[in-house]
Amino acid sequence: MVAPKAFIIEDTGLNAFAVGKPGSSAVAVTTGLLAKLNRAELEGVVAHEVSHIKNYDSRLGALIVVMVGLIALLSELGLRSAFWGRRGSGRGGGGAMVLLIGLAIMVLAPIAAQAVRLAISRQREYLADATGAQLTRYPEGLASALEKIKGNANVARASDATAPLYIANPLSFSGFFSTHPPIDERIRRLRAM
Repeated sequence: MVAPKAFIIEDTGLNAFAVGKPGSSAVAVTTGLLAKLNRAELEGVVAHEVSHIKNYDSRLGALIVVMVGLIALLSELGLRSAFWGRRGSGRGGGGAMVLLIGLAIMVLAPIAAQAVRLAISRQREYLADATGAQLTRYPEGLASALEKIKGNANVARASDATAPLYIANPLSFSGFFSTHPPIDERIRRLRAM
């Protein structure tokens, strides 16, 4: 594997991310991360990020985003055609039930697709943790780094679009709608290896 290009982000937040595929990739770490982590912890974080590259997570993430967008687009088209196509048709009550079922599917399909996207993203984080621990042969390095990152991961220029790339959610929200699993659970799994 060709070594990824390395970049440093001027930010006090403790975070890192990787993009690309083997042979054409980059890893970026914040200055805050470089200042607060020891060598073993930094190796764990970089191994986690290299694992995303090795596992083709950028490609998978892009494919999932396209699929979720396509489902949302098809739902929107179906909703609009159902609404505008029914005007003036003059049909009776039998079609109303079909219309309601269709509307429910069109509203729920994008929500379900987004939930699947988030679940896949969280599982890929667990996979990158495990693969990174395998690369370094020292899971404690990444576990210790995640303890330091927890609560300090905010990055000033992060957005909803870039949040899934980071090792920890760089935005202040978490929970069901987060692209990352809970850090405490990630630490627990690493220490159980």
